[in-house]
Amino acid sequence: MNKYAALFEDEDDIFAGSPVSKYWDISAQLSEDLIKDEFDRLIEKMAVMEDLLSQTHDYENINQIVKNHAFENSTKIQELKKSLYMELAGQLIYRVAE
Repeated sequence: MNKYAALFEDEDDIFAGSPVSKYWDISAQLSEDLIKDEFDRLIEKMAVMEDLLSQTHDYENINQIVKNHAFENSTKIQELKKSLYMELAGQLIYRVAE
């Protein structure tokens, strides 16, 4: 179970929407510079993960490997996506409060 699983048992009551919609609601209220900086952090994280994956797989096959894994583990991936959206929303809120 991921670290935010309990939050999704009845997400409409807790969030008045999905984690995805809450993330976009929060991001719409923030400055463009902050959003760009957070997006850059995401791209950096993806680059690191891609580099790590390329150490054990051919670089040319990484996209197909990712697609296959997402298809074969779709339920788990959907739950992880919800968790990541909540984590990202929390990071945005934290950055505003700094």
